Formats: sequence, C-alpha cells, structure tokens
Amino acid sequence: MRSSPLPRMSRRGRVTVGVLVGVFLLFTLLGWGVQAWTDWLWFDEVNFTQVFTDVLVTRILLFAAVGVAMALLVGGNLWLAYRLRPVLRPHSAEQATLERYRMVLAPRIGSWISALAVIVGLFAGLSAQSRWSQWLLFRNGGSFGVKDPEFGIDIGFYVFQFPFWRYLLGVGFTAVVLSVIGALAVHYVFGGVRLQGVGDRMTNAARAHLTTLVAVFVLLKAVAYVLDRRAMLLEFNESVNTYGAGYADINALLPAKEILAYISVVVAIAIIVFSNAVMRNLVWPGISLALLGISAVAIGGIYPWAVQTFEVKPSLKDKESQYIQRSIEATRASFGLAGTQTAPYGAGNLKPPATLATDTSVVPNIRLLDPQLISETYTQLQQVRGFYDFGPKLDIDRYTVNGATQDYVVGMREINYGELTTQQSNWINRHTVFTHGYGLVSAPANQVVCGGQPFFVSGFLGDQAQQTCSSSTEQIPAEQPRIYYGEQMDDSDYAIVGQTDENRHVEFDRPTGGDAEGSGGQTSYTYTGTGGVEIGSFTRKLLYAIKEQESNFLLSAAVNDNSKLLYVRNPRERVEKVAPFLTLDGDPYPALIGGRIQWIIDGYTTAATYPYAEQVNLQTETADELTGRGTFQLARENVNYIRNSVKATVDAYDGTVKLFEFDEGDPVLKAWNKAFGGDLVVPKSQIPADLAAHFRYPADLFKVQRNLLAKFHVTDPSEFFSGQDFWEVPNVPDAPDTGQRQPPYYLFTQLPGQDSPRFQLTSAVTPASRQNLAALISGSYVNGQPQLQVLELPDQTAVSGPVQVHQKMTNNAAIRQELNLLSSNQAQVQYGNLLSLPFGDGMLYVEPVYVKSNQQNAYPLLQRVLLSYGDGGEYVVLANNLQDGIKQLVEQGKAAGANQPPGGTPPAPPGDNPPSSPSPGATPSAPPALTGELAAAAQKVQSAIAEVEAAQASGDVERWGRSLKTLDAALTEFQAAQRAAGVPGSTPTGSTPSPTVTPGAPPATPSG
Repeated sequence: MRSSPLPRMSRRGRVTVGVLVGVFLLFTLLGWGVQAWTDWLWFDEVNFTQVFTDVLVTRILLFAAVGVAMALLVGGNLWLAYRLRPVLRPHSAEQATLERYRMVLAPRIGSWISALAVIVGLFAGLSAQSRWSQWLLFRNGGSFGVKDPEFGIDIGFYVFQFPFWRYLLGVGFTAVVLSVIGALAVHYVFGGVRLQGVGDRMTNAARAHLTTLVAVFVLLKAVAYVLDRRAMLLEFNESVNTYGAGYADINALLPAKEILAYISVVVAIAIIVFSNAVMRNLVWPGISLALLGISAVAIGGIYPWAVQTFEVKPSLKDKESQYIQRSIEATRASFGLAGTQTAPYGAGNLKPPATLATDTSVVPNIRLLDPQLISETYTQLQQVRGFYDFGPKLDIDRYTVNGATQDYVVGMREINYGELTTQQSNWINRHTVFTHGYGLVSAPANQVVCGGQPFFVSGFLGDQAQQTCSSSTEQIPAEQPRIYYGEQMDDSDYAIVGQTDENRHVEFDRPTGGDAEGSGGQTSYTYTGTGGVEIGSFTRKLLYAIKEQESNFLLSAAVNDNSKLLYVRNPRERVEKVAPFLTLDGDPYPALIGGRIQWIIDGYTTAATYPYAEQVNLQTETADELTGRGTFQLARENVNYIRNSVKATVDAYDGTVKLFEFDEGDPVLKAWNKAFGGDLVVPKSQIPADLAAHFRYPADLFKVQRNLLAKFHVTDPSEFFSGQDFWEVPNVPDAPDTGQRQPPYYLFTQLPGQDSPRFQLTSAVTPASRQNLAALISGSYVNGQPQLQVLELPDQTAVSGPVQVHQKMTNNAAIRQELNLLSSNQAQVQYGNLLSLPFGDGMLYVEPVYVKSNQQNAYPLLQRVLLSYGDGGEYVVLANNLQDGIKQLVEQGKAAGANQPPGGTPPAPPGDNPPSSPSPGATPSAPPALTGELAAAAQKVQSAIAEVEAAQASGDVERWGRSLKTLDAALTEFQAAQRAAGVPGSTPTGSTPSPTVTPGAPPATPSG
C-alpha cells in the first residue's frame, strides 16, 4: 500500500513563514548595509576608499565565483544522479521502504537539489571570501629574486602562489567528496544502488557516474602529491629541530611523492577503463585503489622511515649538515638577520677605568627614568583632572633642545572615559563635551629634580609651567597640542564635534587658574580639523543612530548641521582598518613633528611559506614583562618572513592616516601596493626629514630577531647541531621567578664600533641555561637603513648577566642595609631598567632605584642609583645620583691596589703570610708600570682568573680543575716576570713555592 505524501502547509502558515523570513532578511541586510555604508564614509574621510572598494569587490567576487562553482558541481552531480535513475526497480523490502522518500522527493526534486546546492554554495562562498588576501597576492605577487635551494624555484611562488593553489585544491577535494556522497545517496534512494534484491548491486549508469567522481578524486590526489613536493620545504625537520626538508625527505620522500603522483594518474585511468570499458565491475577499480593505498604506505611511509632510521640516524650530523645550512641561511635572509654585524667584545677589564668620570658619549646619556614605573608619576603630577590618563607605560623618544640631542620620556595627556564621574558620563558630556586630551608631556630621561621627580619640559596646560619643579617655558612646543585620537580610546568612545554658533564652545579644552582637582576655571574649544564624518543631514543622523543604537543622534540639539562624528579613534586600530594586510607593532608612540603630535606605528608584512626558514609565533616571541602593560599583545600568527616595510602615522588632532614605504625592496609590500592601485603607500624618498628623525627600531621586530639570533648567530652546521653556543633572553632581573623575559630598552648611546651616539634598542643575552653575559644585541638605523649589531663576549667570560648582577648588587651587605631602610612599612622599593653598557673594555651596569610610599595616590620617586662595573660583584655602589655613583666607582678602582694585575689580585700561595701594613708615615714605593713580558704575564693571569670563575659558574668540575692548573701556571709565570723586572718584594729566584690556588668553592656536581 502506498503511503500518502506529506500534507501541504496551509496558506496562513506559508504567509507566517514568509513574513518571519522576510523580517530576518530585512534586519540582516539592514545591519550589513548600515555597516557597509558607514565604513564607506569612514574610508572616504581618511582618503583610503580604494582599500574599502577593492577588498569588498574581491570578497564579493570570490564569494560568487567559488559559491556558484561549488553549487553547480554538487547540484549538477545530484541532478545527474537523478537523471540516471533506473526506470524499473526490482521488488524488495528495501525498495518498498524507500518508496515513501521517493514520493516526497520526486515531485519537487529540482527544488530540493537547488536548495542543497544553494546551501553548499553559501558555505563555500563564505569560506572563499575570507581568502581575499591570498587571492590579491596570487594576482599581484612578483619575484623575490631568490630561488629555493632544492628546486630552483623563485621564493615568490611559495609566498604568493602556493597558498592559493593549496586552497583551490582543498575546494576541489570538498566538491568531489560532497558530490560522491550526494550522488551515492540519490542513486540509492532512486534504485541505482541497491543493497538487496536480485541482480547487480549497481546499475551501469550509477557505476559510471560514481567511478568517474572517484577517478577525479584520485587525479586531484596526484596534484596534491606534486604540491606536497613543494610543501616539504616548509615542514619541520624533527631530527635536527629545524624547518625544511632533511636528508630522508630529499632522498626518499621526495622521489616517493613523484612516484605516487604517477601511480595516482594510472589508477585514475584504470578506474575509469576497468569499471566501464573492460570488466564493467568494481573489482579491478577496488584493487587499483588498494594498490594506491599500499603504495602510499610503503613508498611514502615505510621507505622514508627506513632511510631515516638506518641511514640518517647513525650519522645524523653528517647527513643533515647540508640541510641545517639551508635552514640557517634561509632564516637569516627571511628575518633580516643576514646583515647583522658581529664583533667580539672581550669585557676583560673588571676594574672601573678613570675615563668613566670624563666620558662624554655614554655616561651623560644613561637613562634613569623607567617609562613603566614613572607613568604613575606623570599621572599624579600632570593629570590635573581625574579623567586625564597617561596609560600604564610611557614612551622613549629623542629630541634636540638647545643644540643637544638626548632621550626624553614622553606621554600623552589623554581622556580616559572610564574615569569620568557619574555626572560626567551622561551622553552629552561623554560624547560632546569631553572630546579630547591635551598636551605631549616630556621630561629628559637622565634628569630628576625635587627629590626624584621628572623635570617636565613640555605639555603644560597654560603658557607657563604651573610647578616649580618644571621648566619655566615649553622646550618642545606644540602648535596643536589637542589629542582627539589616542591609545586610551576604544570603539564606544566616539566624539561629536562642531557648532552652529562660532562664539559658543562646548568642548572642555583644559583647566586654568589652578592645578588641584576641581580648582580654578576652564577653557572651552570647538574642533576645526578636517577629520571626521559629517552628520548634519537627517539621513546621516538616522544612519548613525542605527549603527550606534542611540536615538540622541536624532533627538539631541548637540547634533547640528555642522556636526562631525569622530570614531575609530585608537591610532593602532585606525591603521589596522586602513591597511588590513599589515601586522602592526604593539607599541605605537607619539612624536612632535612640525608642531603637531603624530602617532607613529610600525607595520610589518609577513608570510608563512618561505622555504627552509624557521617558523615562529609572533604572540609567543614578542611576549615579555611589558606585554599588556601599555603595549598591545600581537595575535597568534605563525610566520617565517617579516619586514618592517611600513611606517604609518596618525595625526592626533584630525586623525589623518599616512602609510610611508620604509623597506623599498620588500616584494610583499610591492604586491599589496599594486593590488590597491599602486599609490597606497608614500614612497620612502618622500618621507619628511623631521618625521624620519623620530623613526626608531621597532620593538616587536627586534624581539623576534633577537630571539632568532640566540640560535642563528651560529652559522656553522656542526656547531648549530651541537647547540652548545645557543643563547637565551634572561628573565626580568628583579623578578626572575616570574618567567617573564627582560624587555629590550631604548637608549641614546654609543656602543663600541660606532662612530657617534645612536638611538638604539638594546638587549642582553646569556648562554642557554646559564646566567653569565653572552652578548649584547642592538638595533638602530644608519642612514635610514636598519642595522643589527652583536657584541659577543668570549665563551670563557666571567662577566655576570642581568639576573646575576641584580642579585650581586642588592645582596651587597652595605647596600642591602640601605635598601632595607628605604623599604620600610610605609614604602616599597621598585627597580627600574637594568642597563648593560659596554665601556672601557668592561661592562657598566646601571639600575635606578625608586621608592613609592604606601599612602594613597603615592607615586614612585627616583631615590638612588645602583651601579656596578666588571663582573657585577666587586665594584658596586648605591649612590644618590648617577654622577656621585660614577665618582665612587672610579675611586673604588683607584683604591683597588696599583700592584695588582688587571682582573684582581692573584690568590696567595698556601703558607704565605699577607704583607704587613706599612708603618705610619712610611712612604710606599710607586709600583713599576706593567710593560713587556710583565704585562703579557699579567694578561694571562687575568684570563686564567676569568676562566676559573666561568668554569665555577658553569658547574663543570672537570673544566674547573683544568682552569686551576692554568691559573697556577700563569701565577708562576707572573712571579717570574716580576723577578726579571726587578719588582721589589718578589720571591727570590729558586725559592718560588708551587702555589695551590682555590679562588672559590668547587662547582656543584650536576645531579641526575
């Protein structure tokens, strides 16, 4: 008995469903339309409409092209399966059960197939439109001018072409798989495929259809094998912890992929021929597929495993040496490390030189103000109103004042909408009155006044400073100090500016007549900038009322014919919207250029498909103590190519965005510029000189490069394989147990090998799993080009790293006692940046010490400066200021003893009594100068002592024993040289004891 078809929906039901669907589509399309319209208006304001239109058009075209193609392929195969249905079907219980489904589907089969095809096409199109960046690079990418070391293909293929080809291949696989599943289901429902009954289980038509789809799938697999050969150069080589194909990959897996590609083509042909022309069954096609699977396992799996296990592992270093070299060279090229200048720095002088007191290139520029700690100080001393805020971290820049260039700590006095009172937070006040901040506040980074406060020189709220501890006039004056765009603003902090009456100003500008909270008067202001979207018309008011879901756009008198709407006011978000293809640095900074405050944001072009290059995660590599404390955390993006190709600026007053080309040779930026019409970025040659003077080496790029240099400064494959010379970034010196890495620090200083002081980003690194200093890495600009420099200390150095230096300085008995006095129950001690400065063939360490009272609204004040020279332990002072500390260090060096060889006094032999003190009034004889053989012997003693201390720190007992023997021999040679030089008090010839030196406790034997 036939089952009746499903009942038809009543007319009222159909109308109800139609209305509900219509309302849903109306609100959905209305939301999309409003968003698109307001986006267009915003892009028109910043003059980047081509970015908006090109991205939108590309998304629409990809959505349509891939969606329609997927819908046609899947829908066409479903329709073909229905058309190939058998006219007569054998009677069986199975077919009787399926009859009810056929009765539902058959009358409206076209509608069902169309609906399924539309759904599949919709999801495929949504996925495709998100690939707009890959498509634009695919179309506009060019050549890198560098070829991969295996196939000789230009790197541009991997960066621009390869990702989109892989995506298209994935789309093809998806289309075939969905077609096979859908066609099989239709054939089954309409009798083309049967599980029961007499005769064949599949009709000839169904078999031809399905086997053809399977053959297409196998052909796509052949294409995948070809692309996999290229992808091997991007994969991780676990055997040596590098990226790129290794020995087994090149010599076993690579030919296996090629063989499998040919086998796949043969199998595809066999499936079609045997299933339709010769045998007309599925036995041989099934055997062909089974052979392909067996071949994939044997040729593509077992054979490479055997080569890796029996040929590579027994001689891993030799077999992989060539491929390690490829990874080293590719990584150094892709991350901009190839031009790194590496120079040895002995750091053998452990005694403070007298030239410290007279130096004019390093010591005068030592930065004492910590941008993170003194943000509270800026807020308390320069806030004036509770809604002003400087953020959790300030910035470092350099300015030339009165002919002298030096570091300045700069901060923006911005509006913090979260600090508005309840009365101030109503809609009128929040969006039309409190619209902007005021002033770029700056202070010299190496100067404090009034008991440890910064010496403010700019950003005053009046014509003159209101405090006795500040400059009497603006030393860095701004023609337009108002801040309508800043880091403290988010998406909800839009501002409505503009008035109908020019004599009526409603915007709060700045307080006057007093500096206490709530005291004095205030001035008002009306925005006159070119930025902002005009919203005077009723249409615009309605548009933004819908966008912001706020009726006051239509009802409030504050929105008038001259009104403008300022939104997307965070400078980083503003650039991100204008240039969505850039990865932006997490630390934008302000600079005063031509009298106007400009935000400067570093933009990176990145890629993840550079052959053999190390792949890193930007979020992990750039995280340190400051992440989230005034710096933005980068997204979890895996890259193996990065360039600081763009310097973007945002005007703090009118929001003007400009993109300046910085890396003229970056192929990725060239591709993006071409994709958006060719004039997206301003050429580097047109960068204003006063803007270029404030460019600085970007922090996040430097962190990535520094972390990679910790491994890839080793360029010899054998040494790289052993890993014994790898470095690591030390933890925060005053809190090493937190596991947070020490941030790099900006300094205006002169390092060894540099002609003059530079504004540079610097970081210390230590040997892996050790704490002594290994090298100093700095990044700066030379003639407008980035320059990385590495000062590498000898392997046997005993110079302490940042964590050790901090511990040695703060654990000094006298210093610890004074620090305890500073940190009482009413105050706490805070440590600023620990600076590692090479000077006089040694290391100078400077660490400012702040004291913050526990009272409410207290702020840190610079009270002391910790200084150390040499290994961080022998010459240490805690001074009231830097000048006194330098003098004390020099005096300690002079008092160390003129007869001592450089590096300290050699330990006395056992049994020797220490020399007695001279009688009162006795005149000590002047020591002879160390020259000739005596100087050479003294140098050997110095090196031997350094090796003993390094061996002791390393925990290597065997090395420690060898170093003691070397020191013993050096001391003997030094005493012999003293006798030969006629030094008074030296041991007579023939009576020199054999010294047994013990400079310290033996190193602990490593456990386990």
